[in-house]
Amino acid sequence: MASPWSSLRSSEEEAVKFFALPQTEKERVGPASPFGYGSKNIGCNGDTGWVEYLLMEITSKPMSHASLAFLTEPSGSSFRSALNEYMSAVRKLACVVLESMAEGLKIEPRNIFSKLVMDEESDSVLRLNHYPPCPMPEASEGVVTGFGEHTDPQIISVLRSNDTAGLQISLRDGSWVSVLPDRAAFFINVGDSLQVLTNGRFRSVRHRVLANGLKSRVSMIYFGGPPSGERLAPLSLLMREGEESHYREFTWCEYKRCAYKTMLADNRLGQFEK
Repeated sequence: MASPWSSLRSSEEEAVKFFALPQTEKERVGPASPFGYGSKNIGCNGDTGWVEYLLMEITSKPMSHASLAFLTEPSGSSFRSALNEYMSAVRKLACVVLESMAEGLKIEPRNIFSKLVMDEESDSVLRLNHYPPCPMPEASEGVVTGFGEHTDPQIISVLRSNDTAGLQISLRDGSWVSVLPDRAAFFINVGDSLQVLTNGRFRSVRHRVLANGLKSRVSMIYFGGPPSGERLAPLSLLMREGEESHYREFTWCEYKRCAYKTMLADNRLGQFEK
């Protein structure tokens, strides 16, 4: 398996260069709808944060986004090449993790989850987030939010960030715990879709990012999703005798439409519970 570390440094360097461009040049990339460049506004339902980002689609072919035309220009060739290598490697890393999870659940075939993100029609995305130093990180009622609390709707997320803190996860009692940054590690989040497929054996993690007053934070997140028409429901081979399904069957496309219509903090899965 190709190592994501080999292309990681160049991808991060190119991302830092992009976010350092004048605002007018970054806005030439086009508003995120959903793919493209965004700043402060997250989605189209009123969520905001101290963040700017690039969101791009991942396909089985080398990157050639019409929505990110600057990557097809000569000036974007090094960025495009680095991202193509990184996306290919990090998707394989996600598959290794998913196959280990299937093995832990003692289900066959071993690629029962990973085949969904390796499918040619897999609906996966890469997100580059930049959280600039916040001039007033301590708000009157707590902290400034970089990216609001949410769970990831896809199957799995693989996150890599620089050495700036900010990521937090929510425990079952609702308290928030900071995740210490580690440049030598990838962080794995279970997505809502995997929670459904395992009938809650693996649960998606509610998380958020807080703004930092001194240092910028740059993160790269791969979201591995299933094909658009994939039907999602608890796997019958996992269900014990008498165990009831917590969710009704639905397609990934149906769930994604729901996610686009809701706020970040909303419980999207609630609409699909039995």
